[in-house]
Amino acid sequence: MTSSTTVHSPLRLYGRSGELAILEGLLARLWQGDGGALVLAAPPGLGRTSLLHEAAAVHRTRGPVLHADERGLPGPEALRELAAGRPLLVCADDAHTWDRPSRTALISAARGLDTAGRLAILITADDGPAFADLPTLRLGPLDEDASAALLDRLAGGAEGRLGGAPGVFGVTEGLDPVVRAELLREAAGNPRLLTALTGRLTPDQLAGRTPLPCPLPGAEEVLAAHAERLDGLPAHTRALLLLAAAAQEHEPAGAGADALLLLRAGTRTGLPRDFLDGVLFGAAATDGFLQRAGSRLHFSRPLYARAVLHHAPPARRRATHELLAALLAESGDHPVPLASLVQLACAAPGPDHALATRLEAAAASPYPHGQRSSALARAAGLTGDQPARSARFAAAAEQAALAGDPPLARALLARTGPSAGEPRHGLAPYVHGLLALRTGPAADAHEALLAAAELLGPYDHRRALDALVGAAEAAWVTGDAVGYLEAMGRVGPGPYDRAFAAYRGGMCAVLAGRTEAGHALLRQCLQPADRTAEPAALLRAGVAALVLGEVAVACRTGARALAAVRTKGPDALLPQALEHLAYAELRAGCHAAARAHALEGLHAARRTGQPNSSVHLHAVLALAASVEGPAEACAAHSDAALAGAGPHGLAQAATLATWARARADLAAGRSEEAAARLGPLVRPGPRQGHFAARMLAVPCYVEAAVLAGRAVEEAGELHAAVAEFARWTARTADPQAPAQLARCRALLAPAEEADARYAEALGHHERAGGDFERARTQLLYGQWLRRRRRTREARTPLRDALVAFQRCSARAWAERAAGELRAAGEQGPLVRPAADGVLSALTPQQQRIARCVAEGATNREVALRLSLSPRTVDHHLRNVFAALSIRSRTELARLLGPEGP
Repeated sequence: MTSSTTVHSPLRLYGRSGELAILEGLLARLWQGDGGALVLAAPPGLGRTSLLHEAAAVHRTRGPVLHADERGLPGPEALRELAAGRPLLVCADDAHTWDRPSRTALISAARGLDTAGRLAILITADDGPAFADLPTLRLGPLDEDASAALLDRLAGGAEGRLGGAPGVFGVTEGLDPVVRAELLREAAGNPRLLTALTGRLTPDQLAGRTPLPCPLPGAEEVLAAHAERLDGLPAHTRALLLLAAAAQEHEPAGAGADALLLLRAGTRTGLPRDFLDGVLFGAAATDGFLQRAGSRLHFSRPLYARAVLHHAPPARRRATHELLAALLAESGDHPVPLASLVQLACAAPGPDHALATRLEAAAASPYPHGQRSSALARAAGLTGDQPARSARFAAAAEQAALAGDPPLARALLARTGPSAGEPRHGLAPYVHGLLALRTGPAADAHEALLAAAELLGPYDHRRALDALVGAAEAAWVTGDAVGYLEAMGRVGPGPYDRAFAAYRGGMCAVLAGRTEAGHALLRQCLQPADRTAEPAALLRAGVAALVLGEVAVACRTGARALAAVRTKGPDALLPQALEHLAYAELRAGCHAAARAHALEGLHAARRTGQPNSSVHLHAVLALAASVEGPAEACAAHSDAALAGAGPHGLAQAATLATWARARADLAAGRSEEAAARLGPLVRPGPRQGHFAARMLAVPCYVEAAVLAGRAVEEAGELHAAVAEFARWTARTADPQAPAQLARCRALLAPAEEADARYAEALGHHERAGGDFERARTQLLYGQWLRRRRRTREARTPLRDALVAFQRCSARAWAERAAGELRAAGEQGPLVRPAADGVLSALTPQQQRIARCVAEGATNREVALRLSLSPRTVDHHLRNVFAALSIRSRTELARLLGPEGP
């Protein structure tokens, strides 16, 4: 086949471009006289027959196609005669089902193709060993994108929304996202199974208007096809596979089966011990069904386990589950272990109210959240009463959300029914709110959780309280102080501890403007006395410490909260715990530690499906990169945070990301850009920044505005911002705040006062510690001295700033300090050479001006960056042009660009 040839199909083969390319290569070689054989090996449903038909359809344009079956394959002479005129393609579909003599003849024909170059044989078979000696292309499941595209085609989702033709099943409206996720999860990349599942759902179910059935119907044919291989296996192997498939049912998804449990169960059923030892602990084969990983056994493909259970007679399957239940009950450290009850649920022939009640009660014990979710889902499946069934599905969804599996939580919620007449259905809105808090618009989460608290209040005080706390958190991240007060104000008297009461009262008082009283209350919950405090309590203590400005306490408490989450769970809290700790470390000046924890948190947020946490962690990483660099990393993390913060209303993350970008601008000397970014955040008005972060950005804003030459035209706004920052400094315990306040006053002070203000700021820094903020003050002081031609005096603070920036890995800031130091006449080894080659003939000041102009800055912008007058910049620039023998800014940009000398 030439490169211009394309493959056409009535129903597109999704996700098989690589396999189609291999088939095209086989056909191209055949047409050139070089035959060959290829086996398409795959379990049922992955499209091996469709690929065979695709290849046959393409080849018919160039030669004949022979569809062979076990009734007879022409001998070598007949095949050579058929291939004498035009290239011949022989297609043998499902050849693993042929009898042994027919398979042997097919293999012999495929091996003898070197004598018939105009002949190719294409075979499809299962992934067993029958054709292992021939060249084989093994098909894997479709990836998520291909599965989603196929699902859109089947249900008409994409075309229906655009007004096109309905899908294969006549559905012309978009799939509900939750239904989509459940279908993709259940199909596991098997296109035939996805087609069957979709075809058995009604339009209302596909659109999410009615609950999904449990289990989803439609898998029977595919599972039966997978089970065909079982019939030819020895009886011992079939028995062990049934035990292994049943033993996975009480385990978390993907955990496999415990080999020791299988050994006990196999011994109890009379399987030979040497056979069990060989398969479970040795190298004995099970025809590719089982794989061993340490003490666990896994099916090579998940559908095989389901096929084994589906293929077993119902009575034998129930007996297997009952045996496993008995063995688990014997070995458990609980009167009736949860795993044992799950096995009994698998053995139940229909609804069983008593067993469902026992499962629900056992799931209240401190098992891992994933196991509790699975048990509650089983309990719901055994429940005949619709309201109780829906409530148990909602409870299972809650545990799935806590386990860090939002797609599963949504799938379980999709099985809950209407809420009319059942007050316990406040649980479903509660779980919807929890999911929205981590994955959707925060304003939606706020309203959903307030509504859930109203429904849950009369009968479930704990969840009602958690709903209100979640609603307050949603309001906090959106910057809605009124919404926060509303949610916390609904918390009535109840059985919560004194620390929570102090936290609630303190936070409400602070946001209501009663700062002194609020701080007094918040100090009561800083250090939970109980070393076994719950992770949520420790996270609240960390928030209280940051509000108070007790940065060191926030770091210690954040570390305790992280340890508690890793020890006790839930997994869903891990990204939040890492975010809180990283933010505390940023406030403490520990930027490298903050970056490490934030990166870990970002991975955890992606693994647990929490995009809102990812947004906040990108903002933290942007802040760390604004100190450590590079500037590209800061920009990338800032852009990622802003892209997610906007649609979901995450004002806190947007404020931090904008502040980070402005701080990177300051490091690069772009004070105009920094001031433009920060001005809206710190000024009063509808666009102002988040109430918890505004004051933290004020010192950067004052610095940027002054360096940009706005000190006169914006004097009123600057002095107002500094006055507000002074009031905040008087209330906070943040050790850096007094030094930052003195630095702001020094920037705005007249020349005769500035020296004293800078000295005051440096004195505060000596008491507070922290390299980065102290170095920033020294940099500004040295720059101020140099601007007043006190260059000898300027070198000492600039030199100290450079060393401090280098010590805390603030590379961009160190470069800015080095440039100032060179401009002050420093020639020592501490200052790296500014340039070599083309710029070596320029003075340090001329080099700085040349680089700025090459970046596109105007004379006025260069003057603002370097604290010079425009006339001085113009004078130096003329000398630069003369020294470099150039006549324009364009030539300078080319000279200093990446392709220059």
